[in-house]
Amino acid sequence: MGQVAATRMEGLRGTSSVLSHGATPRAEVGARALRAGPVLERWSPPLDEVAIACQLERRLARRGSSRLRTAFVTGLQLGVLLLAAYGLLFNLSIVRGSSMSPGIHDGDRIVIDHLSYVLGDVRRGDIVVIEYPLDPTVDYIKRVIGLPGDRIRIEGASVVVNGCSIDEPYVAAPDPRTHLEIEVQAGTYFVMGDNRRHSSDSREFGLVPRENLVGKVDVRVWPPQRAGLLY
Repeated sequence: MGQVAATRMEGLRGTSSVLSHGATPRAEVGARALRAGPVLERWSPPLDEVAIACQLERRLARRGSSRLRTAFVTGLQLGVLLLAAYGLLFNLSIVRGSSMSPGIHDGDRIVIDHLSYVLGDVRRGDIVVIEYPLDPTVDYIKRVIGLPGDRIRIEGASVVVNGCSIDEPYVAAPDPRTHLEIEVQAGTYFVMGDNRRHSSDSREFGLVPRENLVGKVDVRVWPPQRAGLLY
């Protein structure tokens, strides 16, 4: 029995030696598999699924790019619209002259509001830009003193409107030489500069028609140390 077993083992070893040059026996494959551990296979999606995924990704990329372009164009259009609206409703101007000192100086940058008098009424005390009645190509900045229907009397430093003396804290030095009495006609305004001794205004060129009002001035933007609201 011992010899037979040895012979069989020799035969198996011989056979195994021969088979090593060709196919590996199943028993040895199984043993190697057990020693190597489990085999993991990579999953690859079918080609049609890959193509669909690629197309979807490209569409999403194009859609994102299209949305970005749309947002940029919309923003640009909105900016142009706001700029045009600002140009129609407001504009910056440089003051030349000292007729409105001490509140407004030569060289000050002011904002002219063209909308206020479209939506509302002119009020006494408003600072306004007007077209000079004798030459509409020239703009003046003045203060409204008399409204349509008002009766105005000026006696030196005293300005009386409809029988009441008005308070003018914006006037630093009244003009004692002024003596006049006038009734403001419908559709017109009586204006004066705050620097009464050095101002060409309604005392000189008369009443200002409503159509000569360019806009209202509430804000000075330059110089920085005096920027802010005007009164």
